[in-house]
Amino acid sequence: MTDGTTVTIVLGTRPEIIKLAPVIDACEEREIAYSVVHTGQHYSEELDTVFFDQLELPAPDHNLGVGSGSQSEQTGAMIREIETVLLDEQPELVLVQGDTNSVLAGAIAASKLDCEVGHVEAGLRSFDRTMPEEVNRVLADHAADYCFAPTEQAAGYLREEGIDDDAIHVTGNTIVDAVMGYRDLAAAKSDVLGELDLDAGGFCLLTAHRAENVDDRERFSSLLDGVARFARDADLDVVYPVHPRAKERLAAFDLAMPDEITPIDAQDFLDFLRLESTAKLVLTDSGGVQEETCILGTPCVTLRDNTERPETVDVGANRIVGVDADGVVAGAHEALSQQNGWENPFGDGHSADRILDIAGIGSAASVGEVHG
Repeated sequence: MTDGTTVTIVLGTRPEIIKLAPVIDACEEREIAYSVVHTGQHYSEELDTVFFDQLELPAPDHNLGVGSGSQSEQTGAMIREIETVLLDEQPELVLVQGDTNSVLAGAIAASKLDCEVGHVEAGLRSFDRTMPEEVNRVLADHAADYCFAPTEQAAGYLREEGIDDDAIHVTGNTIVDAVMGYRDLAAAKSDVLGELDLDAGGFCLLTAHRAENVDDRERFSSLLDGVARFARDADLDVVYPVHPRAKERLAAFDLAMPDEITPIDAQDFLDFLRLESTAKLVLTDSGGVQEETCILGTPCVTLRDNTERPETVDVGANRIVGVDADGVVAGAHEALSQQNGWENPFGDGHSADRILDIAGIGSAASVGEVHG
């Protein structure tokens, strides 16, 4: 939709597709002229097509196909290509989500032009500047005209950094919109449990893909060892959808997968949501998975030394254990003993409507403010 575009949505990875799907749906419902720019940061045509199809989203209007490269090469190429699109479309508002290079590139390109920038999921902080994601999210927040914070804690971090209070809006997190909207569909349509011969509540789910873990042989080996030891102790199967980056590192490091961990192919959204919602425990280094498990009521163990989702820890849904094998084992056992009746801190499932209301885009949905 390039004629008379009001909103341009920039995304480049599968988590961004999932979290921006509710915004796209809201634009459709309000009959807002919008366009979607897919940078191709983690482009896999097969999996990305499945994600758009499953979420019943129209195909992106622009596929930039930037692909991989160094941090600077990738970001620079995306800035150039996104600017070309924005100069052609002249949108009123550009929306980016999260902390990827696509987010940074979209925020920079838009901030140099005559359009406003909205950062969805603003204010998240791990306070670890060695993480590229931390740099991206901080810079995007400071370039944005609208910082759509998912929680009051995230909004507080923005205020502490001197961002104008008028630019900060607590909306809840669009992942709640997505999880609540697609959980029942996943239960009805996904046969992943049958295909993998798994019983609901009788297995654990592992995800590990972050560079600081899988690009370091010692950390990756220790992580896998800890998960395997816990699996033996708890007598639970562990399934691991292996990210392409992790698969490459396993081969390069000549690391053997422990017998207690079953590697499987990367999963589409509905199958992965079904695995998350029926697992006894999830072990992950993903920020998005920390949120999703918290919303779904599944205990989580985070295989990192920090988190930008401290709310999940505060409510008792998540434990930060690092990758030391002994710490992984101990933390996983503690998580299994946790009562999972915590309150979801990320909103009520109407975040996408709030975002458009605050930006003054389309007819107001009058969903009210986020509390808590």
